[in-house]
Amino acid sequence: MGRVLKVLTAVAACGAMLGLSVTGAASASSDPRWIKHIKNYPGGISAGARAMISDEALAARAKYGRAPLQHTRGQFGPNVQMNDDTYPPLPQNETAVAYNVWDPSIAVAAANDYVSGGVVIMRTSDSGNSWASTRLTPQFRGNGDFCTGGDPAIAYSRRDKAFYLTQLCFFRSLPYSEVHLFVSLDNGATWTPGRQRALVATNYDYSHGVVDPSIFNDKEYLTVDNYPNSPRYGRIYVTYTKFHVLDSGFSDYCPIQLAYTDSVPAFDPSLTVFQHTAVVPDDPGGNGRGHSANQHSVPVVEKTGVLDISYVTEECNTGIDHNYFLQKSTNGGNSFLPKPVRVTKPGYFVDNPNKADLLPNKKFRAPNTESLAYSPVTGTLLFMYTNYNDMAASGGNIVAQRSTDGGFTWSAPQLVSHTAGGDAAPNDQFFPWVATSPNGNSYAVWLDCREDPNNHDIVAFQANSTDDGLTWNNIEVGTAIWDPDKAFFKSASFIGDYSGIAASNSVVYPVWTDGRDSAFDQTGIGETDIFTNVEIQ
Repeated sequence: MGRVLKVLTAVAACGAMLGLSVTGAASASSDPRWIKHIKNYPGGISAGARAMISDEALAARAKYGRAPLQHTRGQFGPNVQMNDDTYPPLPQNETAVAYNVWDPSIAVAAANDYVSGGVVIMRTSDSGNSWASTRLTPQFRGNGDFCTGGDPAIAYSRRDKAFYLTQLCFFRSLPYSEVHLFVSLDNGATWTPGRQRALVATNYDYSHGVVDPSIFNDKEYLTVDNYPNSPRYGRIYVTYTKFHVLDSGFSDYCPIQLAYTDSVPAFDPSLTVFQHTAVVPDDPGGNGRGHSANQHSVPVVEKTGVLDISYVTEECNTGIDHNYFLQKSTNGGNSFLPKPVRVTKPGYFVDNPNKADLLPNKKFRAPNTESLAYSPVTGTLLFMYTNYNDMAASGGNIVAQRSTDGGFTWSAPQLVSHTAGGDAAPNDQFFPWVATSPNGNSYAVWLDCREDPNNHDIVAFQANSTDDGLTWNNIEVGTAIWDPDKAFFKSASFIGDYSGIAASNSVVYPVWTDGRDSAFDQTGIGETDIFTNVEIQ
């Protein structure tokens, strides 16, 4: 099946998803199951995957994706636009970042890219003052076609002196679904070619040429064991959600999975062998809920080599979140606790009641993505998310829960997004990400509506803690407030699902989706970029 066929079929009909317009001639019965899912259900499979195959994204990429690149970026005081752009510019959103532990002035970030249909990779060697971009599109080796990607995660390996990046691989009209891993040995300048990617997870049996159309692999995240005294020093861990989808499009279970490996052959990463473990077991009787309905997993390694994985029990077909959990493995991911630890005890957490994750006075989806950080100094774990327990008075609030015993017990939620007087910040805050530096200081970044009396326009905020996450200051790090209605997809507004931050002892790299240039949109689908406000310690 050739590339021309793929391009033609990619614009076939799949109905409305995320409120985005999709039209065409293909019958609903010929759609892959995951497409039926996003046509019929408001939540479950991530909005990043949904947006990548919408009519608006496909048409804009076909029209503008081959336009000349602009290598100049906006400088807005301390804020720096990290990605380059086509002219006219297309959007970027959902970002992750990591730094070179041998030289923290070197960092690499990645984001969804609607120029390539994969990811844009941004790299700096001067502590974030300037960035260079490259693009990486995944390739499905079953037919040789380049697939749609996105949902990036990135990590640095101290042992291998390499950056590792993961992203998805899927098609609009074909049922294949994979998670790929790529390698850079030159600090992000060049990467594994798509055809030589390491295969983390797939629904395709390459030995027999058979695909399992019921499986869609979604929202992966990545970490590396960077502790030299750990018994599994250098091991690479990737978590992801395995959606099981019925022919109707209904997902009856969607458990968190783990893949891990100790070796990625640099000369040909496609030879990598991953081991697989179910973090949460399949639950065919769960009806899309129960203990196997999960999303947004984050793996973290402690200095002893213990693996922690945080996740939210989100329904497989809506955006309703029930609780947050932590799973632990003391044998490198081979097995986990008989029962996960519930982080949010009764009364701790209230979710946004909207099944599509829409917030008041806003058009974009705001899922409750969570984040986990570990302090190698004290052993404290920080679990950060948005809490809607005071939604009527203060909107969504960024909170953190602390554990000082390896995640077995947790504090009550502590307010992170607050005013100078210590009260909950007004309006909505969402998409938090937290990181702890080697010396034990913690940092968080999120998107915030407190500066707009109408609880609509957005600016980036950061919080710092120097006392092991007990107290947090708040800093408005974004230098421009922007209107999400003019951002990516004006009909529904998609601004991504998460932010990112990496913290060394000398440099802190907060990264976020920013739509300040969307007022000058020339493509008809809006414009968002990836911004940072680097903090030198």
